[in-house]
Amino acid sequence: MTKSFRPWKVDEVWLLPPSVQEFVPEGHPAHLVRDIAAEELDLSAILAAYTEPRGYPPYHPAMMVALLLYAYSRGVYSSRQIARACEERLDFQAVTALNRPDFRTISEFRRRHLAALAELFAQVLALCRRAGLVRLSHVAVDGTKLRANASKHKAMSYGRMGPAEAELAAEVEGWLAQAEGADTAEDAALGADRRGDEMPAWMRDKQRRLERIRAVKAELEAEAQAAEATKPDPGTKADGSPRGRRGRKPKHPPGVPKPSTQRNFTDPESRIMKGRDGFVQAYNAQAAVDATAQVIVAHYLTNNAADQDALGPLLDAVTVNTEATPAEVSADSGYCSEANLADLASRGIRAYVATGRAKHPDGGEEQRRGPLVSAMRQRLRRAGRRSRYKVRKQVVEPVFGQIKGARGFRQFQLRGLEKVKHEWALVCTAHNLTKLARATAA
Repeated sequence: MTKSFRPWKVDEVWLLPPSVQEFVPEGHPAHLVRDIAAEELDLSAILAAYTEPRGYPPYHPAMMVALLLYAYSRGVYSSRQIARACEERLDFQAVTALNRPDFRTISEFRRRHLAALAELFAQVLALCRRAGLVRLSHVAVDGTKLRANASKHKAMSYGRMGPAEAELAAEVEGWLAQAEGADTAEDAALGADRRGDEMPAWMRDKQRRLERIRAVKAELEAEAQAAEATKPDPGTKADGSPRGRRGRKPKHPPGVPKPSTQRNFTDPESRIMKGRDGFVQAYNAQAAVDATAQVIVAHYLTNNAADQDALGPLLDAVTVNTEATPAEVSADSGYCSEANLADLASRGIRAYVATGRAKHPDGGEEQRRGPLVSAMRQRLRRAGRRSRYKVRKQVVEPVFGQIKGARGFRQFQLRGLEKVKHEWALVCTAHNLTKLARATAA
């Protein structure tokens, strides 16, 4: 007796399901994200932009919002990949109801409504609180370096800009002289309809690079002069002569950028930062995560590699987003300072902030000093292995693992600090939606 198999009829014509509800199983995250965008979110800020009654009807903004949120929650960030998924994947078609916007439409919608999309974070967080996923009993804070949409090899230091400017200027002048000298021969060869002195393509790029170097160099010099002007006046001596500045003699003149100061030509607002893979052109993305279900309750982004200055804005954002203050906050040693510990105490928050490295969070005697730091060190030592600080590792670090590892978000799609801030908000919103979907399915 031969074995029978299920039929496999490639050329057979099928009827599609009568409803998009049947494209994916009941309880699939695609249904949740689509229904939340259609029924729960206030999209008035986006809808208000559509005032022109004439012209071909655009795609419904709620559908486009649902598409972007679902794509980000599934680890699809490129507009071209999102457009391809609308053609090939049933879960995306369940969100769009078989609409197939092209990649330029998706990209333009994201660019046009980026700020409004970032504001949806607070609305999704409110849904998570309504579902009981946020209690603010313990909030862990941490940051991670995410690559900017720029190569570190496109950066140049101020010390290199001077020689590079001179080299390029001399090269461009030589090209101009060469082009001018060849005018007569080109006129004879090309005819009267062309001037013959057009700038060659191979010359045009270096001409633009020279202009860019000069502009960035001027920006760095202006920043250095502004920083010098804001320094406190050392005052005058008794005889009325200006008093000299105390301390060591500066290695370079005041008001002049340091030779090591760098600026990237592709994304000037990004900075070179040290990450696990070495030095990268990046931004510092911050998140405050609630311990109940790993829901992000606040986000922040900066182009400063240090974490210390991010704690205050994160705590302010938690209060704004939830209208409450967390009972406990844990953070690693990057946030440890007298000012931050005093800020936590003034807010009535019980803090667990490492004073040393991860293996010895109660260390750091020589690195950080002060009465509040000493008191925090003693608090961590007294608790030992039972310290509430250990909750931090299982709360906030897995969130970055889910964003960067599971959903593959390791580099921003946009450029510029303001746009990247909004994109980080969109990533955090998508993360919270995945937590909400999992809780709803359970």
